[in-house]
Formats: sequence, structure tokens, C-alpha cells
Amino acid sequence: MTFKTYTNTPFFTEDYKKVRDFLIRVNRDRILNPRMLWGAWEWAVTHGGRDQENLDKIGLWEDGDKLVGVAMYECPLGEAYIIVDEAYPQLKAEAINYAKTALQKDGQLKLIIPDYDTDYARAARDLGFRPTPRRDVSCTLDIDALQDYSLPTGFHFTSLAENWNWYQYNRVMRRGFRPTEEYLYTDEIIAERKQMLSSPMIIPEIVIAVVAPDGNYVSHCGMWYRSGDFYCYVEPVATDSDFRKKGLGKAAVLEGIRRSGKLGAKQAIVGSEQQFYFNIGFYPTHYLTHWELN
Repeated sequence: MTFKTYTNTPFFTEDYKKVRDFLIRVNRDRILNPRMLWGAWEWAVTHGGRDQENLDKIGLWEDGDKLVGVAMYECPLGEAYIIVDEAYPQLKAEAINYAKTALQKDGQLKLIIPDYDTDYARAARDLGFRPTPRRDVSCTLDIDALQDYSLPTGFHFTSLAENWNWYQYNRVMRRGFRPTEEYLYTDEIIAERKQMLSSPMIIPEIVIAVVAPDGNYVSHCGMWYRSGDFYCYVEPVATDSDFRKKGLGKAAVLEGIRRSGKLGAKQAIVGSEQQFYFNIGFYPTHYLTHWELN
């Protein structure tokens, strides 16, 4: 058993591939940590808000050439996800202890661990963490029970596989997540948007946008699927604030899921407990608690 830190080089390195393949392997039969599936890792690796200066604080444990444990953050330093191969339970406490020091920011660390695993809970408690009322919920949708959906007259779907308009993509993301801010489209911002959809694991046909009659993208659903997986992963979803309550977000999400189902997915997973997802057929399946240093 050996320990090393992740490379300080961002994006698509050998360490990136090693972590990606590890997350695929340990979640092949059942979900260990739904907040850090390989799709979430892909989205984090290219995210414009990710701390790219502290990547070498991510910890990796290997048994020979086989990666068996990771202590990582998603976007900002100061949070930690611990994922350990089930055959190596002794690593859980060690990985939490490493994260306690290496992944802090300004003396603070939020540890996000699944409620079902009491080994994590006991190790976190013994290392000075305390659970908080804050929780993450991941939800599942069964693709064989997909609801009917349709778009209003004049609206249509497009995808990253077609004539994707990066300015429109930036527009819907801005108007979906930051509707009160001025809409900007500098060359730097467009380059960042392209970076965020540059993963080699993307299947362009399942990355969806809803196009309004005037040509504007008014809803978007990112989708992650890999042949052989039983699930697809929804991330991110955005709808223009002027076009909500029209069924556009529902249609975008369900269209991406439908296309993933045609490729072999049986379920869709989303890391959210918004009523929107419950209304379109998702149900809660995984609970994670935020632990903080005492």
C-alpha cells in the first residue's frame, strides 16, 4: 500500500484518468457515494469555479498499480469527499485524517459522508468532526417509468452533437444560475464554457438544450453516461428565469434521460432534492450528512 498526492497539473492527466476509472469501478454494482460519481468528477475537473491551485492536496492510496482510496474536494478547498474501495475499509479513518489537515481552508473543513456507512461516521467522530443538520440528498429515476413530456409549439431540442451555439449556451447558463447579473460573453468566458464541456467522456448527443422560436437557448440539461453503466448522471440543469414554469426544464431533463436509456442506462441519478425533480419522477435514495470540525 502506498500513498501519493494528485498531480498539480489541471485537467486531463494520468491522475485524472486514474481517479475517473476508480470511481467507475467502485460504483459499478452499487453506488458508494452518489455525490462523487465519475460524472460529477468529470464536471468538477473542467469547472470554471474549481480551485486548480491546490490539486496536489488531493490524496490517493494505491495497492500496487490499483487505486483504492481518494480524499478529494470537488470545486473549492475546504470540503472533502472520501471514497474507499469496499475491500479496504481500514483506509477510511486514514483518509479522513489526511483530509482533516490537507483539505482545510482557513481552519475549516466540511466532510460529506454517506449516512449508511457507520465506519465513516465513527472515524469522523473520533477525529474531531461533528455532524450538522445540513444534508445532501441524491435521487433516482427509473427510466422504464419515464413520464410523458413535450415542448410548446415552436420550441425544439438541440444537442452538443449538432450546431451547438456557445454564446447561447453561456446565455442560458447565466440566465439560469445568475439571472440578476449582467449577461457577459467575452472571449474568456466563452473559452471557459468550452472548457466545461471538453471532457473526453462526454456523449454529445445526450447534452441537451431547448431552443425557443427566436433561436435562444432557454433550458439546458447536461448528462453523463458510459456504456455498461446502469445509471446516467444529471449535471447541470439550467432554465432561463423568464421561461420557467413552462415544462421546458422537465422536457430537457427527460429528453437527456430518454436518450441515455436508449444507450443502455436503467436509472438516472441527480444530486438534488428540489421539488422539481420529485415532480418529474425522481425519488430520494441516498442521504449524506455534512460533518464539520468541532
